[in-house]
Amino acid sequence: MEELTLTLPALLFPAVSLILLAYTNRFLSYAQLIRTLKAQNLTHRSELTAAQIDNLRRRLYLTRTMQALGIASLFLCVVTMFLLYIGMQLVAAYIFGAALLLFIGSLGVSLREIQISVRALEIYLRDMEH
Repeated sequence: MEELTLTLPALLFPAVSLILLAYTNRFLSYAQLIRTLKAQNLTHRSELTAAQIDNLRRRLYLTRTMQALGIASLFLCVVTMFLLYIGMQLVAAYIFGAALLLFIGSLGVSLREIQISVRALEIYLRDMEH
C-alpha cells in the first residue's frame, strides 16, 4: 500500500462539499414542495396529494441520511488528516477507508432517492394523462 499523505483526504473536500450543497438544495426544494402540498391538502384532499405526501416523506428521510453520511465522511477525512499530522499512518489509512465507504453510502442513498423522485414525477404524468 502506498503511503497516505495529507493531500489525498484533502482531495475529497471539494467533492463532498459540492455533494452536500446539492443535498441541501434538494432538501430546500422538498421543504417548499411540502408547504405547497399542505395548502393543497387543506383545500382539496385527493389520492394524488396523499401519494405525493407519502413519497416526499420517504425522500426527505433519504435526504437526511445522505447528508448524515456525507458529513460523517467529511468528518472522517478531517480525522484522517489529523492522524497523519501526528504520525499515526496505519490508523489514518483505516479511518480514510471508512470515510470513503461513507461517501459511497451517501451516493448510493442518493441514487435510491433519485429513483423515488422519478416515481413521484410519474404519478404527476399519469394524472395529467387522464
